[in-house]
Amino acid sequence: MPRRKRTAGSSSDGTEDSDFSADLEHVRAAVRARRRSSTRLTRASLRLSQSSQDTKQGADRDETPPRTPTGNAPSSESDIDVSSPSNDHDERLAKELSLKEAAAHNLSHRPKRRRFHESYNFNMKCPTPGCNSLGHLTGRHERHFSISGCPLYHNLSADECKGKATTRDKQSEERALSHRQDENRHSTRHQAPTDGQQRYKDKVTELRRKRNSGLNKEQKEKYTEHRQSHGTSREPMLENITSDYDLELFRKAQARASEDLEKLRLAGQVSEGSNMIKTIVFGRFELDTWYHSPYPEEYARLGRLFMCEFCLKYMKSQTILRRHMAKCVWKHPPGDEIYRKGNISVFEVDGKKNKIYCQNLCLLAKLFLDHKTLYYDVEPFLFYVMTEADNTGCHLVGYFSKEKNSFLNYNVSCILTMPQYMRQGYGKMLIDFSYLLSKVEEKVGSPERPLSDLGLISYRSYWKDVLLRYLNSFQGKEISIKEISQETAVNPVDIVSTLQSLQMLKYWKGKHLVLKRQDLIDDWKAKETKRGNGKTIDPTALKWTPPKGT
Repeated sequence: MPRRKRTAGSSSDGTEDSDFSADLEHVRAAVRARRRSSTRLTRASLRLSQSSQDTKQGADRDETPPRTPTGNAPSSESDIDVSSPSNDHDERLAKELSLKEAAAHNLSHRPKRRRFHESYNFNMKCPTPGCNSLGHLTGRHERHFSISGCPLYHNLSADECKGKATTRDKQSEERALSHRQDENRHSTRHQAPTDGQQRYKDKVTELRRKRNSGLNKEQKEKYTEHRQSHGTSREPMLENITSDYDLELFRKAQARASEDLEKLRLAGQVSEGSNMIKTIVFGRFELDTWYHSPYPEEYARLGRLFMCEFCLKYMKSQTILRRHMAKCVWKHPPGDEIYRKGNISVFEVDGKKNKIYCQNLCLLAKLFLDHKTLYYDVEPFLFYVMTEADNTGCHLVGYFSKEKNSFLNYNVSCILTMPQYMRQGYGKMLIDFSYLLSKVEEKVGSPERPLSDLGLISYRSYWKDVLLRYLNSFQGKEISIKEISQETAVNPVDIVSTLQSLQMLKYWKGKHLVLKRQDLIDDWKAKETKRGNGKTIDPTALKWTPPKGT
């Protein structure tokens, strides 16, 4: 016979309610036996206890049905079952709570909390000999993998770096407090310094006056021994070279630059240890690199370089670049300006006279060229640098290099258009300018092989335009490849290969014939009309005399 449902508040003899309370006491006993850290389980048992007490009190007071959490009386279909289904429900509740408690203590399924030092790749090591990669110049990190953050390289220990970091934090707090005290001063530019500022100025003057004028014998021997023992693998000893105040300022600047690099690395903008520069900041552009370039390891490990777009000096951080730009007086490449038309200029730079600039230019070009092998031996070459001028200076567009004395009459050794200026016609302008120089020299030129993929595409397109332009203006019946070569300064081998690719060279009755395909000429004329004369080289704007052999 099925057991009858009845409302918990309608008990007359209390039998069923006592059974229900006993079950709840059993649940509470099981809950108390759990570990003390199970807060959620304890709260659940309290809610069960309170609900049972309220139920019994309601049964003793009146026969009105209890209120649900929403404030409404339960309907007959939702009456509380105090028989075995209720016990099953309580046992199931206790079981679920126990499972939740066990899950709370067993955290193996959760991801471990990532500590700061776990963001490092422990397979990487600091390049400083004898360094275990522990500590950081800023005193805020547990490990380092670059020379800029190596305490050993800077002749310091990890504990000394932490102590200096604590001192810097205290000085920053004192400086911030001083600034807050001076906020009431409406205009500090034209007012006399405060007493605190004057005392600080006198203190700095006194500290700088105490600087030793020179090194004694023991210090010199110590410095010499340090240099002989470590060479360039350690920073030179800087004590007693300047005042303690200025040395501390220098240490602060080093720590700040190292902290900036660490933030960039953690943000994913700098990837140390790969020995390949991923991006460069060049002027107002940030460029993704394509290939590896043999920059010094100290810079290549950073993954991101900052470059001055005028002198091409490469730096480690934005702060160093900003300070450099404030002092850099260059606004155009070194050398002679041999061409100017509108805002386009070309400068001839001698690799022997401006060696550092040309080396930096070659290193920059290698980031975007696969087949380039010239980096440091730049003295036998001339560099022709094309720039675009505005009110801030002459910005690098591209360049090509050329041997001073080429045995095979190569008019281009390496050619590059910067990525931000690609597909705008500057590549053909550089090629056209190289052949213009060959015409002035009365030579037939050709680029040095092998060509890069983009270089081959650019040269094929240029040779095609030269041939179609020549055929469009040619009025005779017999044409000679030698005559084309003499007039255009293009090597006959390049002319023949271009004619073959255009299917304009045929062999008939023992002779090679050049076919004048009018359809190709018409297409070329339409493109020339659409393109206009914006990106072309004007031979009359060239002011150049061929250099004599050195």
